[in-house]
Amino acid sequence: MRPTIACLTATALAVLTVPAATGTASADISQSAVVSANPVNNTPHVLDGTVRAITVVGNWVVVGGNFEEVREAGSGKKTVKRHNLFAYDMRNGKISTAFVPKVDGTVHALQPGSSDWIYAAGTFTTVNGTKTGTVTALKVSTNKVHTGFKPNVNYRVYTMVVRGARLYIGGMFTKAGGKARTGLARVDRLTGVADNAFNFTVAEPRSGDLKVYRLAVDRTDTRMVINGTFTKVNGESRPQIAMINLGKGTAKLSTWSTQRYSTPCNLAAFDTYMRGMDFSPDGKYFVVVTTGGPYGQTQMCDSAARWESSPTGSGQKPTWVNWTGGDTLLSTSVTGSAVYVGGHQRWLNNPYGHDSAGPGAVSRPGIGALDPKTGKALPWNPTRTLGHGVETLVAHPKGMLVGSDTDQLGHEYHGRLGMFPTG
Repeated sequence: MRPTIACLTATALAVLTVPAATGTASADISQSAVVSANPVNNTPHVLDGTVRAITVVGNWVVVGGNFEEVREAGSGKKTVKRHNLFAYDMRNGKISTAFVPKVDGTVHALQPGSSDWIYAAGTFTTVNGTKTGTVTALKVSTNKVHTGFKPNVNYRVYTMVVRGARLYIGGMFTKAGGKARTGLARVDRLTGVADNAFNFTVAEPRSGDLKVYRLAVDRTDTRMVINGTFTKVNGESRPQIAMINLGKGTAKLSTWSTQRYSTPCNLAAFDTYMRGMDFSPDGKYFVVVTTGGPYGQTQMCDSAARWESSPTGSGQKPTWVNWTGGDTLLSTSVTGSAVYVGGHQRWLNNPYGHDSAGPGAVSRPGIGALDPKTGKALPWNPTRTLGHGVETLVAHPKGMLVGSDTDQLGHEYHGRLGMFPTG
C-alpha cells in the first residue's frame, strides 16, 4: 500500500464572481516523471455503478458518475449514500459530510470553478430539488446550487472544459445559454449566457443521433478539438473530428482535417468510435483514443494516436499510432512525461493482433502509459481489472486520478476510484 498523501498545497483561487479566476483542467498539468505504479491507500471506494468524471478544487476531489454508495478506505468504515456525486479530502480520504447533493441523473463531466465551486454536467435535470438543466454549478463547502448561473441546457452533456471566463460544453442538446446551439456551445461561466462569438453547425451523423462526445481545449484557450458522430462542421467535411481556432475574436473552424477517422470501424455497433482526447501541457499536440474492433492498421479503431496542433489543411496524418489489437481505449491524459491511456485493453504495441497478442505486443491490462515521442508503451504497468474500462484519467500535481467501473487497481482493492502518486 502507498502511504497516504498527508499534505497538499491548495491552489489560490478567487471567488466565483471574479471573472479572472480559473480552474485547473487536465491539459494544464505537466508532470516531470511517470507516476508511481503503487496507488495511494486513502481514496474512498465507490461500491456500485461507474465513476465517470473527476475534478479537484483546493483539497477537495469531486467524483461524479452513476452510483449510490461510497465508503472511506480502511476497515470498519460505514457505507454512506451519495447520489451520483460526492467529494473527499485528498489529504486524508475523508468523505465530505457537507457536500451531499441529490443529483437525479448521471454526471458525465466535472470541471473546477473558483474557490470550492465546481461545474457538473450530464443527463440530470435537477440538483437538490432545484431545476438546473444538464449543466450546473455547486459549492462544495455548502452544497449550494448556484442559481445565478443559468445555462439552461436542454439535453445531454457528455463533455465540458473551463477556460477563464468561458465554459465549453458538448453533447446532444439543441439549446444552451438562451440560444439555439446543436451539440456544441460556449457559455459565460458566471451567468451561463451563450457566447455569440462561438457558433458552429455540427451536422450529418455517421450513425444514430448527432452528438459531440468529447472536446479538448489547449491551456492557452487557442485551439479546441471536438469529436463525435458528426461528419460535417459548418458544411465542411470533418468525419468524427474537427479543430476550432479560438482566441479573443470570433471562433472559426480550422482548415485542419483528416480522413483517418472516416472509415466504418464497426459502424453497426458504434455511432462513433471516438473516445477520449487531451492536449499536451504545452499545447503542441493532442492525443485521441478510440474503440471499434480489431481491424489492424487499416483503420484507427482501438488505438491511441498523436496529432500535431500547428499544421493546417486537409489530409493530416498522425505522428504515431499505438494499436491495442482489438480492445477499447476510453480515456487519455497527457502530462508531458507520458501519455496515459485507460480502457479495457489487454495489450499495447499490438498492431498485428486480432483479439490476440501479435508480434511485439506487451501486456497492459486496463491502463498503461505511452512514450509521447514514439508512442510505444512505457514500462509502467500497474494493472487493473478490466470491466468496461477507465472512464476518466485526471492529472494533478500530486498524481493521476483514475475513475472506472471495477475494484482492483495496482494489485489492490480500490473501488472504482484510485490515485497513482507522483514522486
